[in-house]
This record gives sequence, structure tokens and C-alpha cells, in this order.
Amino acid sequence: MNNEEEKEQIEQLIKKSDQNMEDVLFLITNQKYEIAVSRMYYSIFYILSALALKHNFQTSKHTQLIGWFNKTFLATGLFDKEIGKISQKMFEKRSKADYDAFVVFLKEEVEIMYIDTKKLIYELKFFISKKN
Repeated sequence: MNNEEEKEQIEQLIKKSDQNMEDVLFLITNQKYEIAVSRMYYSIFYILSALALKHNFQTSKHTQLIGWFNKTFLATGLFDKEIGKISQKMFEKRSKADYDAFVVFLKEEVEIMYIDTKKLIYELKFFISKKN
């Protein structure tokens, strides 16, 4: 993949992340909390994938991507550990939302997740944009 194709793919992943977060607002407004949690996680997954592509790391495995991020950016202090906690928490919440038939999320809980997810995405987008 040449530099221009990589840049375009990174932009597409960022757009997917942003679109998922737009969808989350609609889902929260319509009390679809479990789906909103899942979409928040996927928004994180897409922004992490954009960061990984920028740094020549590719995987479709969620746990590998999070592990790479933790090792490359959290363990080295490039991001606050709180960002890692958000990504890990959202991975776990998404798993419950998608696979646990009896999970129930409360509006207040989902709104806090939304704020945390926005913070993570903002920091990663800023990092991606400043990294040439």
C-alpha cells in the first residue's frame, strides 16, 4: 500500500469511528443502550485501527489490537493509563452487550461510557493528526 492509499484508509477508519459515535447519540436517545454500548466500542476499534495502520501494525483481532495499543502507547507513557482502561472497559462492555442475553445497561451508565469514549477518540484523533 502506498502512502496515499494508507492516508485514505486511515481517513476512512476515522470516518467510521465518527459515524458510529453519531449513531450512538441516536441510540441513546431512543433507549437502545445495549446497541449503543456496542457501537461505542466499535468506534474505539476503528480509531485504534487507524492508529495501528499509521504505525504499520495490522490485525483484525480485537484483543491483538488492544494488546498492541497497550504495549506500544500505554506502557511507554505516550497515553495516560486512563485511556487504556477505557478501551479495555468498553471491550468488556461490548462483549456483554453482544453476547449476554440478560445484560441491562442504565441510561446514566451509558452516558458516562459515551463521555469516556469521546475522550479516548478525541485524544487518538489528535495524536494521529499530529503524527506525520
